[in-house]
Amino acid sequence: MGAAKDIVEHAGVPRLLFSDFPLGNAAGKPHEPDTQAFTLDLALKVLESAVGPRTTVQSPLRWADDGDWKLDFSNVDRMSPEEVAKRRAEFDKVKQVALGQRQKAGAA
Repeated sequence: MGAAKDIVEHAGVPRLLFSDFPLGNAAGKPHEPDTQAFTLDLALKVLESAVGPRTTVQSPLRWADDGDWKLDFSNVDRMSPEEVAKRRAEFDKVKQVALGQRQKAGAA
C-alpha cells in the first residue's frame, strides 16, 4: 500500500495498491476503521490476483471530493498561526505517547 505512486513504482515493487491520499495515510483516513479495513482487504486482493510483477491498482477511495486538499494538506503557508500551533501541539502529544511506549518496551 502506498500514497506516493511515482516513488513506489520507481522502486519496482511487485504489487502496489495506490491510494491518492496524503503521505502517511496510504491505509486510509485516520479514525475511519471501515475505510481502513476496506483498504486492507483491497490490498490483499491485489496480492492474490495480480497478473504479474509491477502491478498497480488504484483504490477507489478519495480523500476529498476535489483535489484541493493537495494544495492545502499540511501546507503551513495556507494555515493560520493558530492552526500551526494546534497541529504542533497535537504532534508533540503523539511523540510523547510514542516515547512512553518505547521506554516501556525497553524496560520490559
